[in-house]
Amino acid sequence: MRRNRDGVLETATFTAAVAHVDAIERKPFYHLRPGARVLTVASPGCTFSCGYCINHRLSQYGREATAPWLGSAAIPAELAAQARAADAMLGLSYTEPGLAPELTLALAEQGLPIVWKTNGFLTPAAIDLVAPVLLGVNIDVKAADTRSHRDLTGAPLGPVLDAIERFLAAGVWVEVCTPLIPGVSASPEQLDTIAHRLAAISPDLPWHLLRFTPDFKMLLDPPTPPAMLESARKIGHEAGLRFVYVERALGAPGRRTECPGCATTLVERGIWATHEVHLRSDKCPNCGAHIPGRWEVRP
Repeated sequence: MRRNRDGVLETATFTAAVAHVDAIERKPFYHLRPGARVLTVASPGCTFSCGYCINHRLSQYGREATAPWLGSAAIPAELAAQARAADAMLGLSYTEPGLAPELTLALAEQGLPIVWKTNGFLTPAAIDLVAPVLLGVNIDVKAADTRSHRDLTGAPLGPVLDAIERFLAAGVWVEVCTPLIPGVSASPEQLDTIAHRLAAISPDLPWHLLRFTPDFKMLLDPPTPPAMLESARKIGHEAGLRFVYVERALGAPGRRTECPGCATTLVERGIWATHEVHLRSDKCPNCGAHIPGRWEVRP
């Protein structure tokens, strides 16, 4: 994404290969401004080389012949105008936003909230650079141990876990995703390890369990069975995580936010949208328990 051409430094990070409006629940964020809309922007490229990536035709630019150059110039003022017209905030997703800190900072000058969907493989200096302009980040924790993570992504796991803590310390709202990948994060032992690591950082981290679907270089692996996702959800709760979600395979109950204290239903969601929010500010209407999140409805 960065190169020296005849002595001139070039960067492809001011590029929008994707720019469309969708629901914040699709990032996914479940405890951040429910019902908000996000103009999602993606530049080609990623710091990881995950064998299952559903966005590989975009993310693997520079690595794979199947990922040609896509996109046009990303003009921050034009993207902000598009977002305002759609009553939306701005988001960077589908590829790795950590490759585009300049674009993120330029978009922040337009005065709109910004969210990231990221693999979390960032240096402390990079996090400190962008954290002040980010409302929220959703970070992938793809594996239970460093060896599995390196085999899958090409990178170690430690910096990803460190990034979760550093973003939290900077006041950025953080949610976590884990795809249940065969041999990497799908077994009960692997899930238990990930869940306990996240709970040790904060039991209030919303944990999204994603169904693996065969793609890219893992076309022969089977999709995650719903029963495995249900078991994974129980593992997360038993490890101490208070909010564990499954987007589709378990139906509406998998997407529902319940009070950890009294089990009152607090937020009801469809697959990609919030239907009802029963919170009173940030509290359970039944028992008064504080429910962590950024619950402002408007973007």
